[in-house]
Amino acid sequence: MKREYDFSKGKRRALLPTKGKTRITIFIDDSVLAEFRTRAEKAGTGYQTMINEALRAFLSARAEEPVTESVLRQVIREEVPKLSRTSGRGTTKRRAA
Repeated sequence: MKREYDFSKGKRRALLPTKGKTRITIFIDDSVLAEFRTRAEKAGTGYQTMINEALRAFLSARAEEPVTESVLRQVIREEVPKLSRTSGRGTTKRRAA
């Protein structure tokens, strides 16, 4: 072994490559976490795996939803005011003919 090692060009990172997952920290309601832990224990799986599966199911269900008239109207109501503010155009009055 060397007496000293030079880490000046070292990079901080995980030693093992990740397998398509990222470690994060999130805040979840205590009751929600307790329910996932209870269900996971009954199913014999990990609660984090169960949360991941629930999120994945939610996202895939949302991707398959057709755009309904009410959703389209909501998006238009939210986005049109933003567009008029950014373009500098406000509401204009029409001239009488």
